Amino acid sequence: MLATQQLTEFLAVVADRPDEAAAQRAAVECAQRALGADLAVLTVASRVAAAVGVPAEEIPVYALTAGYLVGRRSTLRAGDVSYDLAVAPLGGSSPGMLVIGRRSGEFTDEEICLLRGMARVLELSLQALHLVEAERRQAEENSRLIDSLQRRQRLFDELSAVQRAIAQREPLSRILGRITEAAAELLGVDIAGLTVLESDDPGRMSLISGTGIPDEAVSRMQRIPIASLGVVGLAIMGDELVAVDDYAASPIAVPELVRSQIKSVMAVPVHENGVVVGAMFAGSHAEPREWDEAAQEVLSAFAEHASLAVTDARALHEMNASFHDALTGLASRSLFVTRLENTLGADRAGGIAALLIGLDRFKVINDALGHQAGDRLLALVADRLRDCLRTDDTAARLGADEFAVLLPDCGTVDAAVPVARRIVTAMREPFDLDGRETFVTCSIGVAFGETGTDDAQELMVRGDLALFEAKKNGKDQYAIFEPAMRESFQRHLEMEADLRRAVLRHEFQLRFQPIVRLRTGEISGLEALVRWLHPERGMIPPLDFIPLAEETGMIVPIGEWVLREACRQAARWNAQREPGSTPLTVSVNLSAVQLERADLPGLVESALADSGLLAGSLIIELTESLLVDHRPETLQRLQTIKALGVRLAIDDFGTGYSSLAYLRRFPVDIIKIDKSFVDDVGDVPAAAALTHGIIQLGQALQLSTVAEGIEDAGQLSELTDGNCELGQGYYFAEPLTTDAMQELLFPSPA
Repeated sequence: MLATQQLTEFLAVVADRPDEAAAQRAAVECAQRALGADLAVLTVASRVAAAVGVPAEEIPVYALTAGYLVGRRSTLRAGDVSYDLAVAPLGGSSPGMLVIGRRSGEFTDEEICLLRGMARVLELSLQALHLVEAERRQAEENSRLIDSLQRRQRLFDELSAVQRAIAQREPLSRILGRITEAAAELLGVDIAGLTVLESDDPGRMSLISGTGIPDEAVSRMQRIPIASLGVVGLAIMGDELVAVDDYAASPIAVPELVRSQIKSVMAVPVHENGVVVGAMFAGSHAEPREWDEAAQEVLSAFAEHASLAVTDARALHEMNASFHDALTGLASRSLFVTRLENTLGADRAGGIAALLIGLDRFKVINDALGHQAGDRLLALVADRLRDCLRTDDTAARLGADEFAVLLPDCGTVDAAVPVARRIVTAMREPFDLDGRETFVTCSIGVAFGETGTDDAQELMVRGDLALFEAKKNGKDQYAIFEPAMRESFQRHLEMEADLRRAVLRHEFQLRFQPIVRLRTGEISGLEALVRWLHPERGMIPPLDFIPLAEETGMIVPIGEWVLREACRQAARWNAQREPGSTPLTVSVNLSAVQLERADLPGLVESALADSGLLAGSLIIELTESLLVDHRPETLQRLQTIKALGVRLAIDDFGTGYSSLAYLRRFPVDIIKIDKSFVDDVGDVPAAAALTHGIIQLGQALQLSTVAEGIEDAGQLSELTDGNCELGQGYYFAEPLTTDAMQELLFPSPA
């Protein structure tokens, strides 16, 4: 019988049982029959809950537990018979193990994977029984409160109906539709829905179930960036319930939703095996409402059942996908983890290494060239990965653009380093995607473990931490796990949590640095720079939080606030200037994440309209690398913004991929010469010649030039003589607060 058929039989048998004891008994009987075992045992909370093949009282529970903890291929002696064992853990509120044994002959990796699939299904079924029983007990406890009882009873009835639908293997779409409709009814809201992350791009999500949502809105809510849905995005990124009572007044409100008259929104994350995979949300078009504890509990209960349904469906899908990745032919995550555990549990001395591999630029390529090209690239990466390994090594695709390698015979971690170097070097070579030369690099985290001692999950965690370190340090490299990486990652998580709270608490401030006409010393414009005033850590430098904001999507609400506040303040200063004087310009930096948003031109237009700032007084600054990795939509958005009358500048020019092609292709008005060129312009002839060359290039293309980082009179003189038009730097003024800039622009009478 095929593994998927065996799992389906197991699902049907367990789900058909009315209570926990019956489900436990059915599970061991079905596991014994499906895997041809002589013994099957289920332990819960260190006791035998069910057993077949051997009386429960003859089974030494301590021996089972000890053998599993060591992680070896265990044996068990019950009565006069010795059994070879296979063990699958059960998590949840009452952890335990599903164990099968044979009188002779070890179990294969595929049989162990099937056993673990059965254990996951049993864990979900028992968890569902616990949830229903908990609701039943809660309904009984509230019998004195008539209104509460009725609400609990209705919730209990709806959750019971959902549980029956899961047990009866109804289509997932029908189950999720039942969940969202019931949530909307019980909460008394106008809309409810469920979004899930895209498997090939976890930075995007799609609406898969909803009620009260217009069809045109449903079509727009497909494959959208997480941050585009404000409250829902925060619930996913923060893995926590987010409730906004007065949506229009919230700093994370999405303008489109405000225009659709959404008054209040609440969202709670949906999980799969403990990992956030989406969010369930509810909203009201009526007056702003307070999401009290009872409402939060109702939405959380439905989200938990959505988690059960999604996890259950994914478990079946994974078993149907067998033990290998369909796209690349590499081992699946399930098979990789099984081999990792078996290798660590082998009764021999030595060590192993696990290499966790992440592609560095896959998302850019996938978005620019399309998903078919992305799939082709993943298959080519897998081929190149195989070429770097030995026969006994295992390569796996863990999901999306993540891969892993198991090196079973490593005396020390140093033995894994040549393999990691070989993979990094191999990935640097160009890939041929239907005649298009494409480059993608990789980052690798290396973790080492001792057989018979270390745990497989712990080794995966170490590899993940090392991979995070490699990416943080610039990518296209490998990093070996060190204990200090845990603290570094924890600090990263704490900073991420603080950043999310900072958006809600309005902890950001603007600083303005003047941009000066070099020949006259006149202030012609300002650059708006964001600063974060942390309530405990004080002022946090932009380089410490901007990359994190881009990584998490928080740069979207932060960037919108910066744009609107900069336009508002610049318009106020221009209103104070002498009639007939040239208006000040204000420059605002734009990140790649913001440029991905389809509503960016509308946001710029709105910021100008709300502030009253003339479009010609706004300058949007872009980095060269952003232009290199552009998609066709990028150029279209920039052209739409340029059509408003806004000017575009390339920031830090000369440090990245400077090319006449980019200057001609994009509607650029200004180039800003990077500080690294300006530093040596007065002392090093070669630096001066290169800087003058950039200035002449700008003049030839009829572009304005701005020199950044001017710090002394010598630099000013050299740049002025070289016909550089504008400059900024500490020689003129450091980035100033709003009040300090007000005083500089409009000095108070002495």
